[in-house]
Amino acid sequence: MQLFIGFLLALVIAYAAYRAHSLNRSGALAAVVVGTVIFGIGGWQWAILLLTFFITSSGLSRAFKKRKAGLNEKYSKGSQRDAGQVFGNGGLATLFAGLHYFFPAAPWVWVAFAASLAAVNADTWATELGVLNPHPPRLISNFKVVEKGTSGGISLVGTLASLAGSALVGILAGIFAPDGASVTVALIVTLAGLLGSLFDSFLGATVQAIYHCPTCDKETERHPTHLCGSPTTLKRGLPWLDNDLVNLGCAVFAVIVALAF
Repeated sequence: MQLFIGFLLALVIAYAAYRAHSLNRSGALAAVVVGTVIFGIGGWQWAILLLTFFITSSGLSRAFKKRKAGLNEKYSKGSQRDAGQVFGNGGLATLFAGLHYFFPAAPWVWVAFAASLAAVNADTWATELGVLNPHPPRLISNFKVVEKGTSGGISLVGTLASLAGSALVGILAGIFAPDGASVTVALIVTLAGLLGSLFDSFLGATVQAIYHCPTCDKETERHPTHLCGSPTTLKRGLPWLDNDLVNLGCAVFAVIVALAF
């Protein structure tokens, strides 16, 4: 019955997000899968963390859409999340929510679940709020000044936003911890989420596939064509490592850090 209720709740939320243009059709279907498992197996505490990530990230995307308009040429996808983005951000959390069915009393499952969401929330907040930084970002791998929106670029505002996004999920994880409110859980999840976000930037600066548009003479994540319609060519990174997999790597790294603690 709980799984069925979870499915209905996920269906309603995914449909509302689709109507609000936060998700496209494939993203809505993926969100139903993610929501059903997390709502249905985890329960309302798990659902709160998922909804915190989804609502805040969607809200920030809308709030600063105009500021990011000039950067769309750099990002691989638009503001509507597709299935790849949904599973890249929420796939690992879904896995640990599923494991909760087999290990209902294991605290590490909750910590890993929360850490994965803290990391993707931190990364999303950094991306959405980093555009407010008055100065250009610096590449995390060598600290050279780069254009706003460049993969792997970090800034003071973006890093503080990342910490805030991670802390929000971390605090909720501590409040709703299965064994009772825990400051330790909150701190571990917050730190893991922040480090996961920085790892995301490191991957973006080193091994993520980055392409070049010869017509615009710009770096971009878009492939096989740029917004102008010109074919893009690989400039650096691994051709199979797109932004969705980098987001998954961000979550994986946060889980490793959290479980190590």
